[in-house]
Amino acid sequence: MSEVFKTIWSGIAGAGWLDQVNLVLGIAGVVLMVRRSLWAFPVGLLAVTVQGVLFYRARFYADGTLQILFFGALAWGWWHWRRGDGPDLPVTRLSGRGRVITVALVGIGTVGWALAARRWTDAVMPWRDAFIAALQVAGQVLQARKQIENWALFTAANLVAIPAYFSAKLDYTAFLFAIYFVLGLMGWRAWWKVIQAQKTA
Repeated sequence: MSEVFKTIWSGIAGAGWLDQVNLVLGIAGVVLMVRRSLWAFPVGLLAVTVQGVLFYRARFYADGTLQILFFGALAWGWWHWRRGDGPDLPVTRLSGRGRVITVALVGIGTVGWALAARRWTDAVMPWRDAFIAALQVAGQVLQARKQIENWALFTAANLVAIPAYFSAKLDYTAFLFAIYFVLGLMGWRAWWKVIQAQKTA
């Protein structure tokens, strides 16, 4: 366990300035989203832009492309929340049909992304990576729609990503996703309380 902490600390100490900016923006964006602040969107747009630059520098082109999808979802979410008066836009839940459709789309997205990765890239674990990506894209869309299930999707993605990065000896990255996991649970709880308050209002 001490080796894990040493790796995490060396990752923090040895990270470049752009990596540090990415970490700060990522955590700030999630915290702001937990609080249902409109500032989550401009901060999130900056975060995915920085993350995209980092991925392209490292030649992780699929991950870099994913940031473009996140950018589009965040921009749409910003417009949607502003049209709905931001924090006053009600938090909602998906219908049963909506949940089935979401799960189906995540499944289709996973298969399509994994098959494309196997055919055109040298990805080590295309199915795992595709599953995480599909969950994150779906979560980003639901977050833009202010639907509480987004936190469930992000939580599932983090639960898959954390052990995956640890197994790949990327302890620092796994540590960052563990932070996102905790923040995601806080967001899920906070938005649930908002739904209960809306019911009694």
